[in-house]
Amino acid sequence: MICEDSFLSNRRSRVWPSTSVDNCLGIFGISVYNKCTFMASKKLRSVELFTGAGGLAMGLELAGFEHCAAIEWDHDSCETIRENQRQNFPLVKNWNIHECDVRNFDYSTIQEDIDLVAGGPPCQPFSLAGKHKGFDDSRDMWSEAVRSTRELNPRAFIFENVKGLLRHAFDTYFAYILLQLSFPSVARKKNEDWITHSRRLEKLEKNGSKVEYRVKFKLLNAADYGVPQKRERVVIVGFRSDLNVTWDFPTPTHSHRHITVNDAISDLPNISSTRPTSKTPNHSFQKGARFYKGHTGSRLDESAKTLKAGAHGVPGGENMIDNNDGTCRYFSVREAARLQCFPDGYIFPGSWSASMRQLGNAVPVLLAKVLGQSVANALRDNSIDDKKGTPILTYGKHRELQSA
Repeated sequence: MICEDSFLSNRRSRVWPSTSVDNCLGIFGISVYNKCTFMASKKLRSVELFTGAGGLAMGLELAGFEHCAAIEWDHDSCETIRENQRQNFPLVKNWNIHECDVRNFDYSTIQEDIDLVAGGPPCQPFSLAGKHKGFDDSRDMWSEAVRSTRELNPRAFIFENVKGLLRHAFDTYFAYILLQLSFPSVARKKNEDWITHSRRLEKLEKNGSKVEYRVKFKLLNAADYGVPQKRERVVIVGFRSDLNVTWDFPTPTHSHRHITVNDAISDLPNISSTRPTSKTPNHSFQKGARFYKGHTGSRLDESAKTLKAGAHGVPGGENMIDNNDGTCRYFSVREAARLQCFPDGYIFPGSWSASMRQLGNAVPVLLAKVLGQSVANALRDNSIDDKKGTPILTYGKHRELQSA
């Protein structure tokens, strides 16, 4: 049993804005499962990096992708997915979870042809709430995103990161990320610093060398796609150039009417310091919330402010409700899960802080589904008999390019 019958009954009886129902499957309980049947006939294969609690991967599963591997180093996040597998939760039950450092993962163990590589490299190096160390931060994993693309040669990739990646201070490094993703086979040489490597890539681009991947990026606000949260993220999408795919980012569906916090959580039982628990999984009162400068919580009649994991992995004042009467309280884990569009049947077995950290780092399931469907449609429309296609220039085997 994924959810209590009475809870599902409440979910079905809700009245939602007519424009929001189809685009909010990730929030609205069991209806999410009824949309999975269309995927059975033609699955696309993917590899998920930096899986976390599974938001991006779950949305891509809904879009028709089958994950050959899901890689995540954080034990709590892996345990969240494993617990839902033990509960036979349909969207994750077949995932092959690898709890390891992505830097140590051997992609040669994946025998299938891969259609998509996806993931959100750790955002703390570029987060506005972090220390802004960028490339100098040991958590910067963009090189691993590039390595996965180089070694798996997927037909496409989707990578997500924080808005801070577009800060002026990171302009040069962001350009370097895009160049690496455009020419993933041109790897850094031993003892080569990133600036020298970037210049080699720039030289290839200026000399008119054919890119291996056609790369686009855009700053998206999840609220514009039906997510009840104002969450701005940089999304980078690339298609292998031999596919000749013409693609652009999906058109916003909710820019005229954002889904509010109240829309997302109003049917959940009331919780407070005097009524701290409920029968709804992951829905209990967490004490300690207070207003302080820069942390004023989210209003019920607006989309939520961006849920955050916290600069030190501890969620803070962004993750609370402003009751508009001078009081506030923290979101419960279930409420935060709703704001990130996780289905109600998806359980978070850890502590409040561990669960909120996972949710603060997640990609909203609905946004992932919208992006995934768009990319999947483009891949299906441009399918070729040999998914690996003609090998793109392997620069390591071409001396004149390797020395460029």
